[in-house]
Amino acid sequence: MKITVMTTDEQIITLDVDPAEAVENVKALLEVESGVSLQQQQLLYNGKEMKNHEKLNGLGVCDGDLIMMVSNNAAAPGSSSNDLGLNPDGSAVNPAAFQQQIRRDSNMMAQLFQSDPEFAQAISGNDLNKLQEILRQRHHQRAELRKREEEELALHYADPFDVDAQRKIEASIRQKGIEENWAAALEHNPEAFARVVMLYVDMEVNGVPLKAFVDSGAQSTIISKSCADRCGLLRLLDERYKGIAHGVGQTEILGRIHVAPIKIGNVFYPCSFTVLDSDNMEFLFGLDMLLKHQCIIDLKENVLRVGGGEVSVPFLPEKDIPSRFLDEERFSKQASGSGAQVSSGSKGTRDVPTGSQPSGGAGGNLSQGSDFEAKVAKLVELGFERNDVIQALKLFNGNEEQAAGFLFGG
Repeated sequence: MKITVMTTDEQIITLDVDPAEAVENVKALLEVESGVSLQQQQLLYNGKEMKNHEKLNGLGVCDGDLIMMVSNNAAAPGSSSNDLGLNPDGSAVNPAAFQQQIRRDSNMMAQLFQSDPEFAQAISGNDLNKLQEILRQRHHQRAELRKREEEELALHYADPFDVDAQRKIEASIRQKGIEENWAAALEHNPEAFARVVMLYVDMEVNGVPLKAFVDSGAQSTIISKSCADRCGLLRLLDERYKGIAHGVGQTEILGRIHVAPIKIGNVFYPCSFTVLDSDNMEFLFGLDMLLKHQCIIDLKENVLRVGGGEVSVPFLPEKDIPSRFLDEERFSKQASGSGAQVSSGSKGTRDVPTGSQPSGGAGGNLSQGSDFEAKVAKLVELGFERNDVIQALKLFNGNEEQAAGFLFGG
């Protein structure tokens, strides 16, 4: 194992020693490295003097631990040779002296800023209480690591026919694999531990500027009642399309706005909206309109391309996204998360308008002849399931345009 020895003359010495090495032999190595004779050396670990006959592992010294070396002739009059030592809880006996000792070693500070920035900042700062707290934390972490190592070592000598011991060995191996995987992720995939910023773009809905949440996992484009009112669209609300949006949770659908202009970049596009009774979400640009306008979510260039590339608008950086929209991200999954169904009846049915049926098309009984089949074939070519197409055509008495609008919105 490797241990670090700090001397009173601003020297940092790293030694590779055996855990069962005697303190006297460590002093002999230090005599070669530091030039301080073995008799003049006093080694301190956790604030206690290390006796020559004691073993490193018997004192609890672990890999990476810090040991202070004080020369017997180096202590100033009236000062204790223990000033640079550590207390049993890991805190410094004299934190000011400990801090100044490390500060004077520029190489040591450079290493600390790379390996332990938090500790390095505490050494550089003026808050000795913070320094003591970090020293205690590091001591506690080392103690926990040492405890786990001792438990693992004990398991190796456990009775192989002891079921409980074998379970503990299995759990230890599994936990070790998890920790190795976590360490590998920190090194090779640190982005996985950062918060992912959701995709927002600037749009105008009926002339009102909005920050639209782009969500390809949402089945429908959604607007809140308050936002629709602000955009002057509530007058177009078709309440026949009331229902329930099923996702992680469920939310009441107030109705549907069949078409209104949205402006992306400098181009206007027709858009339909499902209106929800919620103030947690403002405007969500869902999969229905992404498909209709042939949008491309280009994460390499960090832009949303509309109309197959006709218009490109950048996704907003985190600083331009209002903090209240964090709730909107969560709500979007509740309202219309991936694959969520929009229904007004039993689970799995589509959004069926209530009240009087829209007029148009043939009469009450639909002809199942070639004309009806032609309409079915035409809508199936747009990517809809045959059964859904037939139900939509029956619902709207054979009106192909209304059925298509219903299927696109559903």
